Amino acid sequence: MALNLGVDTGGTYTDAVIVRDETEVIATAKSLTTRHDLAEGIGSAIKAVIEAADIGPHDISLAALSTTLATNALVENQGERVALIYIGFTDSDLDRSGLREALKGDPCLIMNGGHNHDGSESTPLDLAALQVFLDSQRTLVTGFAIASRFATRNSAHEREVAAMVSDMTDLPVSCSHQLSAKLNGPKRALTALLNARLIGTIDRLIAKAHTVLEDLGINAPLMVVRGDGALMSAQAARAHPIETILSGPAASLVGARWLTGVDTALVSDIGGTTTDVALLRNGRPAIDPSGAHVGAFQTMVEAVAMRTTGLGGDSQVHVMTEGLQGGLNLGPKRVVPVSLMATYDPESILRELDLQTRSEAPSEHDGRFVRAVGGAMQPTGLSDREAALMDRIADTVQPVGQIARTRIDHRSLTQLINRGFVQISGVTPSDAAHVLGLLDTWHTEAARLALMSLARRRQGNGQRLAQNPTDMAKFIVDRLTAQTMSSLVEAAFQEDANAFDSPPEALAKHELFHAGLNQHRGLVALSAHLNVSVVGLGASAPTYYPAVGERLGCKMLLPEHAGVANAIGAVVGRVTLRKSGTVTSPSDGCYVAHLIQGPITFSEPEEALRALEAELRQTVAEQAKNSGAVDIQTTVSRDLQTAQIESRSMFVQATLTAEATGRPQITRQP
Repeated sequence: MALNLGVDTGGTYTDAVIVRDETEVIATAKSLTTRHDLAEGIGSAIKAVIEAADIGPHDISLAALSTTLATNALVENQGERVALIYIGFTDSDLDRSGLREALKGDPCLIMNGGHNHDGSESTPLDLAALQVFLDSQRTLVTGFAIASRFATRNSAHEREVAAMVSDMTDLPVSCSHQLSAKLNGPKRALTALLNARLIGTIDRLIAKAHTVLEDLGINAPLMVVRGDGALMSAQAARAHPIETILSGPAASLVGARWLTGVDTALVSDIGGTTTDVALLRNGRPAIDPSGAHVGAFQTMVEAVAMRTTGLGGDSQVHVMTEGLQGGLNLGPKRVVPVSLMATYDPESILRELDLQTRSEAPSEHDGRFVRAVGGAMQPTGLSDREAALMDRIADTVQPVGQIARTRIDHRSLTQLINRGFVQISGVTPSDAAHVLGLLDTWHTEAARLALMSLARRRQGNGQRLAQNPTDMAKFIVDRLTAQTMSSLVEAAFQEDANAFDSPPEALAKHELFHAGLNQHRGLVALSAHLNVSVVGLGASAPTYYPAVGERLGCKMLLPEHAGVANAIGAVVGRVTLRKSGTVTSPSDGCYVAHLIQGPITFSEPEEALRALEAELRQTVAEQAKNSGAVDIQTTVSRDLQTAQIESRSMFVQATLTAEATGRPQITRQP
């Protein structure tokens, strides 16, 4: 008998589940995610689920972890300060794929070097410029990203620069050729940059998880869910944290299939920060061929085809005052619900909220509080103004209006939020659910006062947003329903894209479609509904999703363990590794296999293909073994590109993809 432990660390909750022999959930538990020290939330959830299962720590055969931390960091535009080393490119290349925007002012060295399309060296490396750059930046950043021109055809320059960076700085290094085998240097550079920025976040998470397992006496391998739903070793996740983006959502798809047995359905997973929508077709999640798209970033990471939007139970409520109508919008930023923040210092927060409701005029900062994260992650590299704000916040919960008194203060506070040093609270759908009696987890009175204050705000036509906290709460939940519907409908139209000329976003907003949802009956009769079932996942899905299913006219599946589907998906997955390589033909009779150590030329195409296939098979098998897989099987697919020239079929290029799959190694219990 195997008892496997699944843990999912989300933005708000950490979930834990025990699954017996991959067939039965025998216990579940939840604990608040403690961002200041992740070990607290992980430990609390694991202790609770072990107690609920009535087993001992030594009975656990496997531990698997899924997480939304990397996804949330990208959606919320957070991450650590890193440096990009851009080899063989020009300054104008930074504007491609959003790379300059993603840098956010972080240092970048554009240096000579790189290779040509055939893998030959284009320009020698300028190692002198690299040394000057490293001397100036090694104490100011937490890691380095390296991307070289045509590194997927020859990675020699990336490997040489990486070795020099490691020798001089002893900091983490992310090389683009290790993250993707595809062309498009700027997008590979973006992927490497984001990977470097996430290393600290994921490394701390896995270190905390290891510590908790050891302290609890759990002697079992630790696996991590990748963005495509497969498992990887904890060591691999630490080196390539970008591969864990969409880890939680991918695990939820695996969990949705396991919980419902459904073959085809839209899966919508609502968390504290994001809503993730993907399609299960024939029981399998589709892989996005263009790479994972999260927030504002299009990466080259292989992941499930999923639409991730900044919409969750803890999404910030924004008041829109433009135009005569006005209204509300939710997200994309996550804030700490006022009802949750009040549990840290109820007396002070209730007193301040009461004063805000009695003030002569409402303020945009009403219901907003700030708190230092603290813990092991101590602020470093702060400006004088940022340091002054941290001193002002100290170890208390403070109203934002008293901490940030000027526009410059607000900009500095935003920097502190983006770097994860402070948390902001505000009104969220979770607070609305407390007021409506749908939740009673945190401080309901704080939620009521915060919504009373928000209701006093004015729309563009001068009218109050709502007359009382209850109406305000209904307004917020209705907005959540509307935005969730949009996410689902856009995903559905995306799958039906070949049937329409307009983009999915425009179709989802079209007045005729919404008239059809409302079953318009005039001289023209219009009917529309979502023609596929929806699996609603997440702890708050039973609270919000029945109304979504009713409005879309579809079957809404809310499985018993919907709130811990991510944790379930983590322990029922398999270890799967994929790696691709190319064979090119720069001239007639010349066939180049682009191998790990560099290009090798052959006189026959089949010789080049066999050499590449042998290397890919060996590489993925070794990687799968190192990731804790057993019973490994490998397959290789070939994508051959040819051209017809004078009735002859000429070899142009071939892409080979090797896949190794196996079961995760478990600790056998007596």
